[in-house]
Amino acid sequence: MKLHPDILYARGKSGILLIECVVYIAVFFIMLGGAMTVFYFCWNHSEALVYATDDISSALRAGERWRADVRGATGKIIIETNSTGEMIRIPEGQKEILYRFESGEMRRQVASSNFSELLLPKVKTSQMKIDARSEITAWRWELELVQRRKETYLPLLFTFEAVTPIKP
Repeated sequence: MKLHPDILYARGKSGILLIECVVYIAVFFIMLGGAMTVFYFCWNHSEALVYATDDISSALRAGERWRADVRGATGKIIIETNSTGEMIRIPEGQKEILYRFESGEMRRQVASSNFSELLLPKVKTSQMKIDARSEITAWRWELELVQRRKETYLPLLFTFEAVTPIKP
């Protein structure tokens, strides 16, 4: 049985169209896989950016609180360093405010109460030191936060300065 030449031509074309369709589908899935990879890469980095901005804003709030306490000091500020961390005592009128850095946390406490407020939960290093100048006494707080995600390439380093109204 001999087929008509038009039928043979149509069969040849349909085979090429099927192969083209399979190639297009393969290219589509390769592009879809690449697009999904780029999407999740951007998604993870935007989460890292959100975490970094949260850490930065909480560090700035803690630094402003510390500066306000140092400016409100009514006596000599005392720094105590022990094996577990560092503590700074700031006298303000009848009360004393304690800033304590222990086990990666920065806490603020009014000495007369048992409640300590967690200012910063993930602190890598914290150092408060006096910066004596000619006519005033300044204090410096150098702070480094732990990076929550490895995608964050920005080291979270802060330096806060405050001036006490009293000479030591």
